[in-house]
Amino acid sequence: MALSVITNTASLNAQRNLSKSSEGLQTSMQRLSSGMRINSAKDDAAGMQIANRLTSQVNGLGVAQRNANDGISMAQTAEGAMQESSNILQRMRDLALQSANGSNSADDRKALQKEVGALQQELTRIAETTKFGATSLLDGTFGTKQFQVGANANETINVTLGNMSADAIGSYDVEGAGTVFGATAAAGLIVANEVVTADTISVNGKSVTVGANDGADGIAASINAVASGVTATAKLEVVIAGITSADNATINIGADSYDLATYGGDMERLTEDLVADGYDAVFDSGASSITLKAEGVAGIETVAAGTPTGGVTFDGVAAAAADASKISELHLNSPDKIGISGTTVNELLGGTMAATGGSGALTSIESMDISGTSSAGAQSAIQTIDAALAQIDSQRADLGAVQNRFSHTISNLANVSENVSASRSRIQDTDFASETALMTKNQILQQAGTSILAQSNQLPQAALSLIG
Repeated sequence: MALSVITNTASLNAQRNLSKSSEGLQTSMQRLSSGMRINSAKDDAAGMQIANRLTSQVNGLGVAQRNANDGISMAQTAEGAMQESSNILQRMRDLALQSANGSNSADDRKALQKEVGALQQELTRIAETTKFGATSLLDGTFGTKQFQVGANANETINVTLGNMSADAIGSYDVEGAGTVFGATAAAGLIVANEVVTADTISVNGKSVTVGANDGADGIAASINAVASGVTATAKLEVVIAGITSADNATINIGADSYDLATYGGDMERLTEDLVADGYDAVFDSGASSITLKAEGVAGIETVAAGTPTGGVTFDGVAAAAADASKISELHLNSPDKIGISGTTVNELLGGTMAATGGSGALTSIESMDISGTSSAGAQSAIQTIDAALAQIDSQRADLGAVQNRFSHTISNLANVSENVSASRSRIQDTDFASETALMTKNQILQQAGTSILAQSNQLPQAALSLIG
């Protein structure tokens, strides 16, 4: 190797290596002081992009967990209010049962109605004032809202809340108009033994087959056989009057027969037999009539035996002809809206569905009245309250399910966040063990490089000994 003064190759080499060790030492110190392996894009360009994406996911998962917890809190708020609404309805039901008892006078029922009225107002007040923050929950304005429970767009859970006010809950009812006699049946009404057009109708989306000879009782049985959420009942309400000792016809009610010749015009004894057979029958001695109520029967009819029927009347209409009958009405009831369609709908329900657009009318808790001279209002109120309780129970079940869903979501989000954070740490965080060892190495190299650079800078002085 030539001895040169102008170019000190050894010094240049020492400077280069000293610069590398100094840069490595500076990088190690930066990583150890910040705790981050990637402090700028030059440290790891691809790793920086991956770490940023994982950071977005981790941050989003944290926000999603808070959102899901807010959803649980909101659902618990709504459910707590509905629990109190259920308590109110249970108290109303007790009052309705009390009012239905025959020991109460009209004044007693009016007193009971006063408490019912106060409870109706409180039911609506709870619905209107239950809020989560500034959001009303039970007054019908909530509708369906989305809760963001993921780190990315459209990762949501929907929550729906309905109107729990007194005027929005209750039973949906449809009643047929089957109140005519077989011989003079108006078009489109079900009459006992009348041929009804065979058809397959739809009740709340469920197919129901209606036979050509089905009466109200048979049709009700067919509807109840499918899980449509609608309860169908064949109801008969009729006032029987004019029975005398001269009458010898047979009265048929469902499967039961009563030979009038054996009663000799004793309507009170006939009433006793009706009650013994399970019918709701009340004898009015003043009017000499029997008020009969029955469910699940096709209707009531008179069948002549030997001589024509005498002065028997059903709802004031003479039943003088053989096979004269009064049919049962078809009643549909549901805690939810009733949708029914088919070519025989008007024939089944006497045109009532056409007037309501294919859905039942709501009998609300607000319209419920248990006062009056009879127990009819109280009996009707019990059905309305049961439907309202079913509606609230259904809404509470939905809230319970969504709370459990939120809970599982939170657990899953926490698990994902933990693992994604661990992955980001391996890319982004400083490994102090290895980085400390690297810093120590660079420190030694820097010290050695500095020493060597000092010695290499003395090499050109060797040329002076040759000159001197």
